[in-house]
Amino acid sequence: MNRNALYMVIGGLAVLVVVLGIYVYDKESKPDGVELKIGQGGISIQEN
Repeated sequence: MNRNALYMVIGGLAVLVVVLGIYVYDKESKPDGVELKIGQGGISIQEN
């Protein structure tokens, strides 16, 4: 395996780790429970 291919594999894995980390952080940062929004369109209730 030449060096360029090795660098591409390592770079791809690094990008995968970063994207997976962002996804997990986004999922964990959302609050659990019921979300209540009151706005001009009325009342909205969503269960998370």
